[in-house]
Amino acid sequence: MPPLPAAAVPALPEPQHEQLSNGASVVHIDLPQAPVVCLDFWCRAGSARETAAESGIAHFLEHMVFKGSERLAAGEFDYRVEALGGNSNAATGFDDVHYHVLMPPEASNDALELLLDLVLQPRLDAEDFDLERQVVLEELAQSEDQPEEVAFQELLRQACGSHAYGQPILGQRSALEAHRPEAMAQFHRRHYRPERCCLAIAGPTAALGGDLRQRLEHSRLGQLSPGAEAEPPPPPLALRPGEARLELPRLEAARLLMAWQLPGAADQRSVLGGDLLTTLLAEGRRSRLVERLRENLRLVESIDLDLNVLESGCLVLLEAVCETEQLPAVQREVRRVLLELQEQPPAEAELERARRLVGNGYRFSLEVAGSVAAMVGNSALWQRRHNLQAPLDWLQQWDGAALQRELVPLLAPERAFCLQAVPA
Repeated sequence: MPPLPAAAVPALPEPQHEQLSNGASVVHIDLPQAPVVCLDFWCRAGSARETAAESGIAHFLEHMVFKGSERLAAGEFDYRVEALGGNSNAATGFDDVHYHVLMPPEASNDALELLLDLVLQPRLDAEDFDLERQVVLEELAQSEDQPEEVAFQELLRQACGSHAYGQPILGQRSALEAHRPEAMAQFHRRHYRPERCCLAIAGPTAALGGDLRQRLEHSRLGQLSPGAEAEPPPPPLALRPGEARLELPRLEAARLLMAWQLPGAADQRSVLGGDLLTTLLAEGRRSRLVERLRENLRLVESIDLDLNVLESGCLVLLEAVCETEQLPAVQREVRRVLLELQEQPPAEAELERARRLVGNGYRFSLEVAGSVAAMVGNSALWQRRHNLQAPLDWLQQWDGAALQRELVPLLAPERAFCLQAVPA
């Protein structure tokens, strides 16, 4: 099936980039038909920025931010956001952290002031700190109590070695128990700097008024002081090939877990190619791995292959659920499918099916203000400026020969770290 003609793809709005006088980035994109405005604050302060003693502090700080600021009492932010008809959330990753608020357009100015105050001036009250530490420790305990999560963390630990991507975002228990408000405040001061931050706004931006930049210059964001030293680049990932076996109590079924490394997020064309390749291999019943291992040979209960987009090196992670005795056969068949792709590029019909799945998923995300704000905010944070049409154009640039030449070799079986997790 041929790709959609250009006329069939609606014109996509251009993100508007600005930089405040202190170096903070602002990107906004007008979606006049959207029912809400999304305010999304991004910061290069993920777990990969922690020292060993700071293990888990980035995620812990995300929790503490919602405990109030110098102006907002504990719980007041949530109460006022909900009273305005909105909702909020946050997420900490390896590379960055972001806090977003979805609001009716008429309440977006109030929400913007509340969000910046909360994120940039957290109170870090000692009593709240001790209470929230228990919440974080319970979250860690729940993760450690899920054998599937333990298996994936072990895969990352062994595959990524000493790199931060091999450490849990939730942190190590001993470090969490030792954290103090003063150390968290220091982490906040070190990383929540204007040159490390980006505010993204998506939705009916006219509701914010025409003096947005001027107001931001005088806001908490505009008044942040820049860092005295240049930020060092994140260390590159060098995934280690190898094999291991792990016995886990209460694991209901065996799992074959595999990890490969692709180029980092800065190479956006390769990110789209990786998305296309993983979709071709394991998205839907007609994909190669699903069709071979689940539909035809019935070796697995399920098989998934996901692309995790990361700054220091993207990770492709495979999970196949099967009976323990089938693990060797599953691993052989995965290897066979990957080697076949090295020998023969995918047919155009197979490739076009994957292009449509990836492209349509991307187009659907453009219909939601929250996902648009996340896309443009993350891109601007890492100094990637491109129109929202660009990923669709990059997608069309990949043909079977280019995939086989550039990306398929990176998914060679010998380049993977493979972990067999079995019930104890």
